[in-house]
Amino acid sequence: MQSDHRPEILLLNWRDTGHPEGGGSERYVERVAQGLAARGYRVTIQCSAYSGAASGEWVAGVRFRRRGRRLTVYPLALLSVLRGRPDVIVDVQNGMPFFARLVARCPVMVLVHHVHREQWRSAVGPWAGRLGWWIESWLAPKVHRKCRYIAVSEVTRGELAGLGVAEERTRVVPNGLDAVPRTRSGRSAEPSLVVVSRVVPHKRIEHAVDVLAGLGERWPGLRLDVVGTGWWLDKLREHAHARGVADRVVFHGWVDEQRKHEILARSWVHLCPSVKEGWGIAIVEAAAHGVPSVAYRAAGGVAESIVEGETGLLADDYAEFAAHAERLLAERGERLALGRAGQVRARGMHWDNTVAGFESALREVVSMPVPRRRGLR
Repeated sequence: MQSDHRPEILLLNWRDTGHPEGGGSERYVERVAQGLAARGYRVTIQCSAYSGAASGEWVAGVRFRRRGRRLTVYPLALLSVLRGRPDVIVDVQNGMPFFARLVARCPVMVLVHHVHREQWRSAVGPWAGRLGWWIESWLAPKVHRKCRYIAVSEVTRGELAGLGVAEERTRVVPNGLDAVPRTRSGRSAEPSLVVVSRVVPHKRIEHAVDVLAGLGERWPGLRLDVVGTGWWLDKLREHAHARGVADRVVFHGWVDEQRKHEILARSWVHLCPSVKEGWGIAIVEAAAHGVPSVAYRAAGGVAESIVEGETGLLADDYAEFAAHAERLLAERGERLALGRAGQVRARGMHWDNTVAGFESALREVVSMPVPRRRGLR
């Protein structure tokens, strides 16, 4: 390989952050891609097209190539693999992998945020969900039996081991945290809850609405801010109406980063009732503002994004989830102590560390020249 060759990395992901259903896993992919580009790599993200998005563009040194929709993105990505000659392919397995390993002429790494056992049924129904889980839990590990994996948490690494992916084949490369902007918001005088999430069934934001309804008698001024949007939004609004708290839930929809952080900065407690998260970026973003989180212990990576009893609380069931939320609203001293510890921890989380770990993992699977660092374009 020529010494002046700039190694090429192709990341296959079904969405990007501009996609209406984009979220934390897409942000991880893009921050890593941008970091690798800044280190001198040629980086392409191939993902699905959507309304208003260009079919191809460069952003922060990364080439975006958008082809296909929810299902056709997969075969079109494989066609691009056949036509190109990258040095490494990163197959981002959001439940369904691209199976680039079947046609690639270079090493393939598989990036997994979390295992989707619980989500398949709610996302596509019982029959298709059973097929999806079979693909994820049995077929994908067989096809990728010689591939190295990247997981974003030790929890995910353990889940992959349960599917037959030996732990020594999986490198854990955790999330970083974007720089937190200055905010003008002070903590609200009235108690407030917040959820930052895509609005889809497996995020279970109904549980946050139920907490609000259950605590209304003790805290009549309590409100819930829901930051994010998704195809389940109308159902969630209906649930709020059914519980009699529609006037105390603010559905902000999509907001820009500044607005999101202003809402977090004024909140008292962040709730993450999701069935499963690979990590939980919103938990750490809330922590950066001194806002502790409550989440479910069984929800994957949240058990690492929250240090239980130090930066937030974990629950085993809904009753405990609601009790934890009530406890943090009532116990100001504990709430502030958890918030301070969370702020300290959040300061140590940088995307530079994530990119360095990812680059190291890439170099474990292929020998590439060390590229010269380049400024972002």
